[in-house]
Amino acid sequence: MTYVLDGIMLPIQVIIFLFTIYYFFIGFFGLWRRKEVKILTPQKTFAIIVAAHNEKAVIGQLIDNLRELDYPKNLYDIFVIADNCTDNTAQIARDHGGTVHERVDKEKHGKGFALEWMFDRLFKMKREYDAVTIFDADNLVHKRFLLEMNNRLCKGDRVIQGYLDSKNPYDTWVSGTFSIAFWVIDHIWHLAKTNIGLSSVLGGTGMCISTDVLHKYGWGATCLTEDMEFTMKALVEGIKTTWAHDAIVYDEKPLTFMQSWRQRKRWAQGQFDVAHRFIPKMIKAGIKKHDIRILDGCLHLLQPHFLLISTFFVIMSYIQMGIGHPIFTNMYQFLPSALLTVITLGQYILPIIILLKIHVKPKAWLYLILYPVFIYSWIPIVFLGFLHRNEHEWSHTQHTRAVSYDDIMH
Repeated sequence: MTYVLDGIMLPIQVIIFLFTIYYFFIGFFGLWRRKEVKILTPQKTFAIIVAAHNEKAVIGQLIDNLRELDYPKNLYDIFVIADNCTDNTAQIARDHGGTVHERVDKEKHGKGFALEWMFDRLFKMKREYDAVTIFDADNLVHKRFLLEMNNRLCKGDRVIQGYLDSKNPYDTWVSGTFSIAFWVIDHIWHLAKTNIGLSSVLGGTGMCISTDVLHKYGWGATCLTEDMEFTMKALVEGIKTTWAHDAIVYDEKPLTFMQSWRQRKRWAQGQFDVAHRFIPKMIKAGIKKHDIRILDGCLHLLQPHFLLISTFFVIMSYIQMGIGHPIFTNMYQFLPSALLTVITLGQYILPIIILLKIHVKPKAWLYLILYPVFIYSWIPIVFLGFLHRNEHEWSHTQHTRAVSYDDIMH
């Protein structure tokens, strides 16, 4: 029995150790930014696409915001997909100056299908655009967003993710801890990977994609995490996702724990789905092209699997201590206490460093106390996401935080 346990637990210990070193190594490179000489002359044309489903409370503020971006008005157009709406989202969008395309499809519903439909219509229009940028209806956008994306496109980037900030970081402890998580990921994951030449990942909103990529490879991303799916689809072709740190989008975070739970469960389901479909072809492409960026993308997709493995290890450790049987004595040596200490400290030290860097309000420091609740609640969420990974029912998050761009700037 001891040998069987050793055969199971020793490899798990090695996996936990290597993943921990990997995360800390990546995160270290996100603690600073590379100096950059930016191209500030507007050159590229953009089709701004907003996917909206029953978003009457927030769509007007976003369109007003988009019409005031610091970018020549003749170089971008605003399109709103009123996707299976049963309210007056479409009319509000028109009243505020957006070009509205109403879509009704009760079978193929969800953001990925809506974007596929819109891209097909866009490419049949007389005007051609250099790139599309994609936002959710609850967003607000920094006025330099397109200027920053123009800079990245002019430098040859083709798939770009903007900085994912929060529109409502101080509303509730849930939106607060959610915001902290995004701020941390923005730096120790997205910025870090871009700093060392690896691929970032698309984040669902604040995305910019060159139209030549969409023309050549198509969208085809219609699962629960369409952003992750398209990231990996592009990566298989050798097209990495880069990070535009100053292209900021303010996203509405969930106000209640159940909203947060449902949203993250959908993300977990989608990531398991994408991982199981893309990892084999990514490994093959990464080896064939000798491209470490593609293989690194596989590790990103394996994050929820790593969490499940780590949880299993911890549970077995508690069983070991509770039973106290001789066959479990060797298990005390599996994971050094020093490594567990490093993991635990990292969950606090890195957020503290990032909060200091971005100069948050005092309320965010209070939310940091509850940050572990957010982190460890991922364990049951990921487990449920694994069990329901083959389900594709889209769950819509209702958005109600109707604030203007000027409101969040003050």
